[in-house]
Amino acid sequence: MLCRFSSVLPSLPGALSLIPSAARGPRRGSRPAVSLRPQFAVVVTRVSLPRVHNIAVRGYVGVTDQGWYEFLRSHPEQTEVNFWRPRDKSRFGAIIPGEYFFFKLKASVHNLVVGGGVFVGWELVPLSAAWEFYGYGNGAASLDELRALIGGLNPLGPGDDPEIGCVLLKDVIFFDDAGIAGPPPEFARNIVQGRTYELDDPRYGGYFDILTAQLEGQVVELGQGGPSWRHHGPMFSDRFTRVRLGQNGFRTTIFNAYHRRCAITGTKIWPALDAAHIRPVAQGGEHRIDNGLLLRSDVHTMFDRGYLGVDPSHRLQVSPRLRDEFGNGEQFYSKIGEVIALPDRKTDRPYREFLEWHLDTVFRAS
Repeated sequence: MLCRFSSVLPSLPGALSLIPSAARGPRRGSRPAVSLRPQFAVVVTRVSLPRVHNIAVRGYVGVTDQGWYEFLRSHPEQTEVNFWRPRDKSRFGAIIPGEYFFFKLKASVHNLVVGGGVFVGWELVPLSAAWEFYGYGNGAASLDELRALIGGLNPLGPGDDPEIGCVLLKDVIFFDDAGIAGPPPEFARNIVQGRTYELDDPRYGGYFDILTAQLEGQVVELGQGGPSWRHHGPMFSDRFTRVRLGQNGFRTTIFNAYHRRCAITGTKIWPALDAAHIRPVAQGGEHRIDNGLLLRSDVHTMFDRGYLGVDPSHRLQVSPRLRDEFGNGEQFYSKIGEVIALPDRKTDRPYREFLEWHLDTVFRAS
């Protein structure tokens, strides 16, 4: 019995055979909770598959909870997810944006690789903000349920809102039963969090060629324009790969890039803050840090309607129409010409072309 991979890679020359573990006898402690194929033992041999240029070749296999998996598999519309790690306060650096992240169930349960997606970043945010930005994409049906999951054996108090590490993923899919695979080669059963693989290593390539084939068409978006979110990654050519954020990832990264305060007013009440696009996606913009500003919700509205603008030197501009039409706005006129609050990294700061587009197209200069 083989997985249905022939329809994905019809020319695969016997590179990977997946042998039902039933042939080796049942594994102790198996507790099937969802419709899963029998567990497999993996036999990998060297393969020679055609490579797709510009796609990152490193991947991370992360150990995940059965409940998280079952919830998200039942909500396939959630293609942006938060693989939260509540006790990890250090930046996740096992892979870089644009590389693959695969989900493996715990060895004590099924020990299967059940899906994956594209890593777009890591952020440390309050639990309540993680729910605000990702909702069901956290693998929970409500904020209370998420709090219970993260609290675990140490339940959170009513006022607790801990900072949690968030591994942000996009283009996530969960394999159908025929696509589920056994554990990766050399993945020790006692690994608690996960491990990194070089996907073009001949020791592992046959295994990961088949898994990544199931993700292709939904993974890395390539391009050379714009300076932000471009990385020198381990790829099959020397070009840059730019990873475009999804909407949820955009909100989360803008939230932290601007130190959780409005770039114009300095407001730190985060539930009142919006991640604003300088050039809207509907008008040719992208979900990129350098196409974003963190603004108080009313300031966001004034920016979108052209009453406020930011010039290429990052100085605030205020339309005379604000006073003419509403007889108000002195708090903004007093800030004309001041440089707004900016992200620490220069590559994350508003991109000149986006700011010029907004001034030329949206801003009410007179």
